[in-house]
Amino acid sequence: MAQTMQLLDYLASQEDAVITYNASEMILAAHSDASYLSEPEARSRAGGHFFLSSNAEIPPNNGAVLNIAHIIKHVMSSATEAELGALYIMAREAVYIRIILEEMGHKQPPTPLQTDNSMADGVVNGKIQPKRTKAMDMRFHWLRDRECQEQFRIYWRPGKLNYADYWTKHHPAKHHKNVRNKFLTPMIMLEMLRQEQAGKVRMSATAAAAA
Repeated sequence: MAQTMQLLDYLASQEDAVITYNASEMILAAHSDASYLSEPEARSRAGGHFFLSSNAEIPPNNGAVLNIAHIIKHVMSSATEAELGALYIMAREAVYIRIILEEMGHKQPPTPLQTDNSMADGVVNGKIQPKRTKAMDMRFHWLRDRECQEQFRIYWRPGKLNYADYWTKHHPAKHHKNVRNKFLTPMIMLEMLRQEQAGKVRMSATAAAAA
């Protein structure tokens, strides 16, 4: 009952959730992140942010088509292994989305997959060869193979620029409010767009009547 009341309080105190999708080239892009040992029983959490963007080196963000918050089943032995596990989970999800987009006629280049862990980026891209990788072998070899097949392009950017970070941690209410506008469109902007659109309709109607 307490959890139900908490949910109802949240719904009553928050404005409607609105996601804005901008016109794009329909190129799939994703951000991946992990929080190491942040869950009970020494589990780690993986997060993902998927969106449709342009074929750019750093794809500009767009409205999310999929967000993932997933507790990694196995205990990870390091933060790098957790990040590799998250990349593996996000890449597996991206495979079927790529197929759907291709079937719809939107040819996909290697899907850009962003991580904020330089070690994981180095391992996947062959810049680093860890000495003890037995537990990670399957994941990073799978990622390497898919990169060689030009299905993915894994690259590094700082954590503050990674939209998947939000889905990997437990946050206080203040943080939720602060980052809300990164993922959702404020109602005031929606009202401004509606007024702008209504103004254009009125101008068109006036011009048509004058003609």
